[in-house]
Amino acid sequence: MNLKNNIDNGKKGEDIAKKYLQDLGYKIIETNWHYSKNAEIDIIAEDNKTLVFVEVKTRTTLNYGHPFESINQRKIEKINTAITAYLQLTENKYPTYRFDGIAIIGLKDPTIEHLKNLGQF
Repeated sequence: MNLKNNIDNGKKGEDIAKKYLQDLGYKIIETNWHYSKNAEIDIIAEDNKTLVFVEVKTRTTLNYGHPFESINQRKIEKINTAITAYLQLTENKYPTYRFDGIAIIGLKDPTIEHLKNLGQF
C-alpha cells in the first residue's frame, strides 16, 4: 500500500469516526487541529460538558496489527503536547476533558472500537 492510499484511508476512517461520534450526540468542534508539524488532534468534540480529544487509527485489515497498537507512548506524548496547547489557546473553558482513541477496522462495513480516557496529561 502506498502513502497516498494510507492518507486516503486515514481520512475515510476519520470521517467514519466523526459520524459515529455525532450519532452518539457528540458536538464536533474541530477536525485535524494542528499545533505543530508533529502534533495534531484528529477530532475535538464536546460530550455533554466534557471536551474530548480523539485520536483515530484506521486499518483496512488486521494483517499489520490492531489500530490501537500504533498509539504508543511517543504518540501519546505528541498528542498531549497538542492538547496542552489547545487548552491554552482556546477561549472556551470546560470543567473536564479527556483523550479517547477510536479504531476503525475496514472501510466498507467498518468495525468501530472506542476507548475512553487514554493516557494522562
